[in-house]
Amino acid sequence: VDSAEASLLNKLIRTSLVESSHHVEILQQDPSSPLFSVKTFEELPLKKELLNGIYMMGFNRPSKIQETALPLMLAYPPQNLIAQSQSGTGKTAAFALAMLSRVSAAEKHPQCLCLAPTYELALQIGHVIETIGRFCADIKVTYAVRGHRVLQGAALQEQIVIGTPGTMQDWCFKRRVINMKKIHMFVLDEADILIDTQGLSYQSIRIQRALPKDCQMLLFSATFKESVRNFTTQIVSNPNVIKLREEELTLGNIRQYYFICRSREEKYEALCNIYGSITIGQAMIFCQTRKSADWLAAEMSQDGHQVAVLTAELTVAQRASIIQRFRDGKEKVLIATNVCARGIDIEQVTIVVNFNLPTDQKNEPDFETYLHRMGRAGRFGKKGIAFSMVERCNVPLIHMIEKHFQTRIKQLELDDMDELEKLEN
Repeated sequence: VDSAEASLLNKLIRTSLVESSHHVEILQQDPSSPLFSVKTFEELPLKKELLNGIYMMGFNRPSKIQETALPLMLAYPPQNLIAQSQSGTGKTAAFALAMLSRVSAAEKHPQCLCLAPTYELALQIGHVIETIGRFCADIKVTYAVRGHRVLQGAALQEQIVIGTPGTMQDWCFKRRVINMKKIHMFVLDEADILIDTQGLSYQSIRIQRALPKDCQMLLFSATFKESVRNFTTQIVSNPNVIKLREEELTLGNIRQYYFICRSREEKYEALCNIYGSITIGQAMIFCQTRKSADWLAAEMSQDGHQVAVLTAELTVAQRASIIQRFRDGKEKVLIATNVCARGIDIEQVTIVVNFNLPTDQKNEPDFETYLHRMGRAGRFGKKGIAFSMVERCNVPLIHMIEKHFQTRIKQLELDDMDELEKLEN
């Protein structure tokens, strides 16, 4: 799954924010400027309509990144901001509030521009803005995306324009439907994806250079690697920088075991033994191929288990729907190929099963994928249990994983029910 698709999936499945215990690092442009954070949305200079909108979204209090970013975004005079934090930390809702706060409903022309790297991400951002702004009757959103045609020189009435760099550039310079001198705020979302996508960074910079000197710039990125830093120096002058460290996945709070199996039928027998011995909240089972995932889902369904299957050929919206059903407990087992190894935070997952070990093209362990799979069971500081089903010829892969992560993976026998029951404690 490419990074834009993964980002869209995360936006679709976030009904609540990821809680992070990590420290927020703030680099202030003006050290004499008062810096403060908020613990409630009421402490911010927000209209009642926006407070109602944010509560309707299910956000009761600001996330870690919002606590610090929102006071900076809403400060007067306006300040430029670069914010780095991973998916699910509330970035989109934060700049949606900022845009809705900055525009004047009485003025019927574009005042805020927002760029996203793909059509789907632009629509999803717009959905968040429209949902939070549902009680702001006179503030409208329009989309500068493929297929949305505007006539040359037409007067746009909407105050917020969200789009992809190519179409936004076309609207600004060729069709001239946006008066650049009247733009107060320019937002770039998913800057790391924009930069990595051919041509998009050039188009974004061209749009920014046509904006007024006092236009507020807000740039958001899941990473803050060298390419992002170089890009930001070209596009944001004198910014405040907020960084929220990514959660580091670790195997420290996950107990790992493996079974040696001769066939997929024996792997299924081992799985049945686990189910017969351990009280399972919800489980994620990873398969290497779609064919293997479909076979396992059919076997488990036949034995009366509520199972969902997540594979790469599903659309992002279909994947999001399946994940949401699993999160709501409608299915107890989620069988997935590698599409699902990253970024899905479901607190109820207590067990992860590798029906197949993740391997690369050389048939060596894919260590990164193994770590991300295991991480599904050890989220939020909880203890998790992970099982791997391996053919005898692949036992050396287990030893390579142990050596790489300096961890222990204990062998269990297929019929060792006593040992399994001890895991409950």
